[in-house]
Amino acid sequence: MQNIVPLKCPKCNNTHLFYKYGKDKDGYQKYLCRKCYHQFAPDKPSPKKTSKYPRCPVCGKSSFLHHDYEYYSNYRCSDKKCNHSFFVPKVTAIPSTSISKLSGKTNFKRIRYPVHIILSALSMFFLGKNSFRNIALILKTVFNVKVSHTTISNWCKKFAPLFHNISLELIPMLNLNSDEWHVDETVVKIAGKKYYLWFVIDSETRFILGFHLSPYRDSRQAFALLNSVRNLGTPSAIVTDRYSAYKVPVKSLFGDSVKHIRVESFKDDITNNLIESFHHQFKAWYNTKQGFASFESANNLIYMFVFFYNFVRPHSSLNGLTPAQVAGLCLSPKEKKKYLLVA
Repeated sequence: MQNIVPLKCPKCNNTHLFYKYGKDKDGYQKYLCRKCYHQFAPDKPSPKKTSKYPRCPVCGKSSFLHHDYEYYSNYRCSDKKCNHSFFVPKVTAIPSTSISKLSGKTNFKRIRYPVHIILSALSMFFLGKNSFRNIALILKTVFNVKVSHTTISNWCKKFAPLFHNISLELIPMLNLNSDEWHVDETVVKIAGKKYYLWFVIDSETRFILGFHLSPYRDSRQAFALLNSVRNLGTPSAIVTDRYSAYKVPVKSLFGDSVKHIRVESFKDDITNNLIESFHHQFKAWYNTKQGFASFESANNLIYMFVFFYNFVRPHSSLNGLTPAQVAGLCLSPKEKKKYLLVA
């Protein structure tokens, strides 16, 4: 026998004077209250209320907007006992890194020289300290190929987008979940002006996760850098120096699950020596260039250096492997040739 549910007008609380009033657009029976003439469908499920603010990650209760900033919002738990404060990034508002400004060729079309000659020249430039004139001399001596030093200079700059596309194909093959990611910045000169070069490096694989070249040294640049690498893996901790610009970006983008270690002294158990060592290696290559001529050429050259550092250059500290190989990249000789990792 069907249960008869007593009706009640939600407006005037009438319980006995009703008319059936057809059905609504979803097929539920409607009733008309004969006292206040209010129409309602008692069998229709009420819509779930969705809050525009996220739930508290600690207790799961509702939250309210405490402060709203340009790149993140600060929310606080509505429960006074919990009172947890957490940050949520505005991903679409965060600027992109300088890698998005790479310019040049994405293929070898309309290049008169063989690919292996170009790759040999690039390897000599980015893996060593050879000048363009020395590389031209080596190519003439070893391969009997006459190439202008100006042409070699153009090769080192113009193929950055090509190698960036290769990197985008290879990075999904890597496992970059690590104990620590180290973040730091160093100074380079472009046309005589000071620019800041920001790096993120993985402690276990020595893989350079990303970089950002900017004339500014502030929280905005830290947001751009960390936002570009946040989807590459999940570290247990992010190690930085005491510079305050890192504090909010790390907390906003990685949350409370990733520990932020701020190194106070070189005597600490955990230091930033790893990335400082990389800076020393980068500066050894950079100092032979005596600065960069323009932002565009600097951005392209730095990207090419990072690519060869990650995928081509073997490291003695990694038992002769590249950082990409330590991160799990295993390619056959044919695949290495396809991805231009060998000449």
